[in-house]
Amino acid sequence: MLKVFSHYFPSHTLFQILTDAVLLCVAVIVAVVFQFDAAKVDWRLIVPSAVLFAVAMIALNSALGLYRPPLSGSPRDSLVRVLLGVAVSVPVAYGVFLVLPWDYFATEAIQVTVLLLLGGVLAMRGALNRRQERALFTRRALIVGGGEEAASVEQVLRHPSASGMELVGFYLPNDSDADRIDPQRIVGRGTSLLDVARKLRVGQVIVAVRERRGGVLPLRELLDCKLHGIAVHDLSSFYESTSGHVRIDSLKASWLIYGDGFRQGRARAFVKRSFDLLAASVLLLLAMPVMLLTMLAILLEDGAPVFYRQERVGQAGRVFKVIKFRSMRRDAERDGKPRWAAADDDRVTRVGRLIRRLRIDELPQLFNVLSGQMSLVGPRPERPFFVDQLTRDIPFYAVRHSVKPGLTGWAQVRYQYGASVDDAVNKLQYDLYYVKNHSLVLDILILVETVRVVLTGEGAH
Repeated sequence: MLKVFSHYFPSHTLFQILTDAVLLCVAVIVAVVFQFDAAKVDWRLIVPSAVLFAVAMIALNSALGLYRPPLSGSPRDSLVRVLLGVAVSVPVAYGVFLVLPWDYFATEAIQVTVLLLLGGVLAMRGALNRRQERALFTRRALIVGGGEEAASVEQVLRHPSASGMELVGFYLPNDSDADRIDPQRIVGRGTSLLDVARKLRVGQVIVAVRERRGGVLPLRELLDCKLHGIAVHDLSSFYESTSGHVRIDSLKASWLIYGDGFRQGRARAFVKRSFDLLAASVLLLLAMPVMLLTMLAILLEDGAPVFYRQERVGQAGRVFKVIKFRSMRRDAERDGKPRWAAADDDRVTRVGRLIRRLRIDELPQLFNVLSGQMSLVGPRPERPFFVDQLTRDIPFYAVRHSVKPGLTGWAQVRYQYGASVDDAVNKLQYDLYYVKNHSLVLDILILVETVRVVLTGEGAH
């Protein structure tokens, strides 16, 4: 994992993106050179055009999830992503050639050549042996501990998102229990931790022991590992860098207070607000035709009102009214009691089901963004009734209110639609990651991921 602008990226994913960008850039340049005399080519136009084309194609395929580890890890999932990338990228690339003002791209031969090369790059991305590709960046990891926490870390390391790490075994400090792990994977009994790490060529030690007092942990040996260039992570840091969330059950207040992140400076607030105003204004103009059609569809099916206003809790606990297209019947809460939205909720209208799946019902919240009550990206705002309940039941829940709520968020692109207290706990773990590491780069990444979620219908209710 590499930390770039406060966000963790898998090393092999960055390598994939860089490799594909270079190949696409070179593809455009080679196609032009083959068709024209290199001495007569205006490189001041060609090179920027090639770079812009490569960046556009990488951004598009990132939005389609080509560079995100498949949840199932199956070849079928990878194949579907590649086919979707080809189906969308090739027509878009052809459309780019039609609007370019330079004669170099006017010839059909260049267009066909670049499109074939684009398809080849995408096909190569799916055909490459991912295991061999990751071998260049794989870090060997050793888990200290053998209880429930150690078993949980092992499970995370088996997930495709943690493909950059290879588990070499478990090291038991002192007389720790090993009731939750395979005894065959215990290494280095009676040997110092540093000697074990060196022998197994370990690059990372993960401390999966909840109790750290009373001599349970070999602190001196952990320090020796760190001094010899071996990374040492506690549970909170491990989950943050590997899974993109902050685990509640391994979280300590001291880690929140003394750790990196949770910066809410004026410069960041100014950049975020400027980005919100610019992006929300553009999105509102682009979405206006869709919003007008949605208003008409709601009126025809269920009559007025078209909009639905509901109290939500925002930054610093302030209550405001969020604006959405009405997707439920007018008597959805006729008893006056708030209810979690459920899968296949019978209160949702036919139009409401469609606009929820496509996230169109959220578009009026752009007005909340322009007014400053919300941001484009941030934790989703909850109703005061549920906030009171969740604050009592879930530790650190109020931390998510230190930033403005968002139209979309890290939890929305990484977790399914929440409809229970358990879901709220899982979503809070992603919200805490965002509050800790939020930056303009992470905001843009979330917006790109949101495109994928909308196109695939993930998490829709």
